Amino acid sequence: MSITTKAEYVQENDFAQLLEDENLVVADYTATWCGPCRLVSPLMDRLAEEYQGKAKVVKIDIDQNPNNAKQYNIRSIPSVLIFKNGKLAEQFVGKAPYETFSNALEKHLLL
Repeated sequence: MSITTKAEYVQENDFAQLLEDENLVVADYTATWCGPCRLVSPLMDRLAEEYQGKAKVVKIDIDQNPNNAKQYNIRSIPSVLIFKNGKLAEQFVGKAPYETFSNALEKHLLL
């Protein structure tokens, strides 16, 4: 029996530490009222499962973490940001197919 890994919600006070601790972080900026976000959410869960041990995938609710969203200039959601070694490396706005995110992660794992 395998344990399913999902992208967990993090708060802005934990996010800075996460960027320090992890080489590769995928942050899905979302909100409960956002329809397209609901389409991206299962993709993030799949990413978290498939890249477990290689990348940390998290979700950040912009309503609960407005300062974090402002810090990274999030103007539209869903927004998926990829951080490499604590620095913003790539950003996707709007819904996209799973391969868009997995291909980006693969690229950053090789760099």
